[in-house]
Amino acid sequence: MKFIKLFENFNKSEIEDICRKYEIENYTINPDGSIDVDGDVNLYYLKLTKLPLKFNKVFGDFDCSNNELTSLDGCPKEVGGDFYCNNNKLTSLDGSPKEVGSDFNCDNNELTSLDGCPKEVGDFNCYNNKLTSLDGSPNYSGYFDCNNNKLTSLEGCPEVNGDFYFHDNPIKRIVKLFNEDIKIYLEYQETYNFLRKDCKIIKHLLIEAIKDFNEYYNKQVELPKKIEGYTYI
Repeated sequence: MKFIKLFENFNKSEIEDICRKYEIENYTINPDGSIDVDGDVNLYYLKLTKLPLKFNKVFGDFDCSNNELTSLDGCPKEVGGDFYCNNNKLTSLDGSPKEVGSDFNCDNNELTSLDGCPKEVGDFNCYNNKLTSLDGSPNYSGYFDCNNNKLTSLEGCPEVNGDFYFHDNPIKRIVKLFNEDIKIYLEYQETYNFLRKDCKIIKHLLIEAIKDFNEYYNKQVELPKKIEGYTYI
């Protein structure tokens, strides 16, 4: 079996060689073998299956996008700028930074959960994954893009200060009833709690929500006979 050397076992000379190879500059080697980088780290389009070093703090951007990563083991704990891990083969965000100063991009992976991502970011991109819920999302974000997933609810979604993109998800069929407005939908869902996590809709509660919506907004929305992907109970 091929022996893979662990980050912790790299000596100073090996770390310096790796930094030269990947053109990482202005770095400091920590006692645990991790490195801090006063600037950007660019590791994109290198066909990496794992990160070559253990990072601690990166004060600029950290970009490991467009590789073949299946794990974020070795990612920095803190990133001062943008963080990019998009276009990989990630099924989990375990190991991602706990603090990101600007945008977080994990789109075009195979994620089924957002658990592990930082709680406050700039813009957040998680489109084109396999998410069925937004549990684990950051608490706050600028714009939020979760297009093209498998979302059947918006439970766990963050407070968004910009645009919220959620096209090509099953939940769109229900939000459409409420003027395709996420904020309006979330208000009625919170008030009437008509949608359960198991994709079952409590029919009489949705009827009440639609009735209230029609009266308040002077609309004429009717209860659909069925909503694809969901079941009335």
